[in-house]
Amino acid sequence: MGYYLDESLNWAVSREQLDKQYAKAMKEGLEVKALAMINPGNPSGNVMTHCDIQVITEFCAEHGIVLLADEVYQTNVYAEGAQFISAKKVALDCRLKNLQLVSFHSTSKGLVGECGRRGGYMELHHIDPYVQLQLYKLASSELCSGVVGQLMTSLMVKPPLPGEESYELFQQENRAIFEGLKERAQKLVDGLNSIPGITCAPAEGAMYAFPRVEVPEKAIEKAKELGTTPDNLYALSLLESTGICVVPASGFGQAKGRVGFRTTFLHPDTVKAVDLFREHHEKFVEEYS
Repeated sequence: MGYYLDESLNWAVSREQLDKQYAKAMKEGLEVKALAMINPGNPSGNVMTHCDIQVITEFCAEHGIVLLADEVYQTNVYAEGAQFISAKKVALDCRLKNLQLVSFHSTSKGLVGECGRRGGYMELHHIDPYVQLQLYKLASSELCSGVVGQLMTSLMVKPPLPGEESYELFQQENRAIFEGLKERAQKLVDGLNSIPGITCAPAEGAMYAFPRVEVPEKAIEKAKELGTTPDNLYALSLLESTGICVVPASGFGQAKGRVGFRTTFLHPDTVKAVDLFREHHEKFVEEYS
């Protein structure tokens, strides 16, 4: 069972929404054992504030729910004034002694790995020692991770220090990757918002933009006829027309009646895609008007 973020509030989650979904789960006979939180957001690209995270951590602590904090995009924060704050920090700040928390970090999604290297770790906070033992046992029974992944994880948690031989080059490459992502994030969102019928919240962090698309009623009817969703129809049309591959927003769960997709600004030519987005949207609207 999922919970909805509020697009009008830059993808924040309200206590009201969490309580509503929890009550619904209880009514359906479900036992809620864990809640997943992704910060910075995927697919939304938002960066949660201390207050946003406090809402979730207090909710989980109150109901004995394990919080699974996916924080793999923590180095990818671009918006002015935005800051990554870990769930553990919020839990400690708010003295939530009953919160059971598992935090995840990875080389694969930040600046070090850029989605190409696989490695990472999880931190257990206030997790029962017996449960921890079983997790260690499970991990020990499997093959170890690849050597490259282990090296990248080591580099991520212990980067070169000032004065060391590779420090300057590491900082230079890190800055270049970060500034490139930051620039493309802004230009992609601005470009999408310049297209009539498409609106996109700021991509404050992570690697994604999650625009909302207005489609004609005939497109909605066509999707029903084909047994698919309007955003899947739109995404396939975009792929066939331009070669751009996006993920229909319905694959992530979204408010009823919303049509959209997730795209990324990883590729250096991302900004050039805005013209293709525009051309396709105009043709799509014309075709189904």
